[in-house]
Amino acid sequence: MAVAERMTPGASIPAASAEPSRGQKIKAGLEILARSKTALVGVFLVGFWVIVALFADTCLFVPTCWFARDDYQATPLLARYSPVEQFRGEGLQGPSWKHWLGTDRQARDLWARVAHGSRIILVLAPMSILIALAIGGTLGVMAGYYGGLIDEITMRFLDALMAFPQILLYLVIIAALGPSPTNIVLAIIIAGAPGIARLVRSLTLDIKTRDFVAAAETRGENPWYIMFVEILPNARGPIIIDAMLRMGYAVIAIGTLGFLGLGLPPPSPDWGSIVNQGRKFIQANHPWDALWGSLAVAMLVVGLNLIADGLNEETQRYR
Repeated sequence: MAVAERMTPGASIPAASAEPSRGQKIKAGLEILARSKTALVGVFLVGFWVIVALFADTCLFVPTCWFARDDYQATPLLARYSPVEQFRGEGLQGPSWKHWLGTDRQARDLWARVAHGSRIILVLAPMSILIALAIGGTLGVMAGYYGGLIDEITMRFLDALMAFPQILLYLVIIAALGPSPTNIVLAIIIAGAPGIARLVRSLTLDIKTRDFVAAAETRGENPWYIMFVEILPNARGPIIIDAMLRMGYAVIAIGTLGFLGLGLPPPSPDWGSIVNQGRKFIQANHPWDALWGSLAVAMLVVGLNLIADGLNEETQRYR
């Protein structure tokens, strides 16, 4: 006869499955990233421009620079020179020891302009995608969870926005509001949020049928709790991968607007405007402006796409 063992007073019952901490989740995500050679190449390409943007000059270390104080002059570090500094008599030169990537028509150092231009890209692109994720994710999870009339109205409105080609939508918004960092971010948000909402809605329609969502509803949890604590965290994989791809599209959009003259006004070192100004001198045996600006955009976009591809490969492998 089997004798049941009695629990002694004060004995603790081991947890079947402890919830991993935030640090453990971050570590697990980094391990997934490190297992993919494709993603590591992407991290190297993106990380190069992140380091250049952070350490182009001493602005990172001086709080007065963060608030654009006019009395502060940043000291060049990786960029060597200011992006607006002109060297008289040295215009349209090729790469040299003094000017690593050459100079433009206004005799400004191209490496300094490309390095400082990376700050524009790496601030505007992530900012626009994060805001688009917040807006599109909220609309998508609401439409997918509630369904019915809310789903119908929300998705028909977003479908109407998606009917416009993105580049046309960018041009209309910037032409109506004027070129500025705020309006560029707004244009990318308006163009990107509908696609994010559709993705989140489709994921929500699948996840809301799972047992843990039914358990939360049985406990009487608030719908907002269910949407943002139970559903969205379990959809983060595809959302993160899609966000990396969209960030690449945002980089291309910012460069395209700068190339068309709808980006940041001169003398801002926008990569698109660098390519636009340099293309006029390609036939004059000075391809450097257009080459370096195009190569910078290509490196960053390829890096973001490689990270997305690597993450997708690894997550698919363990499903």
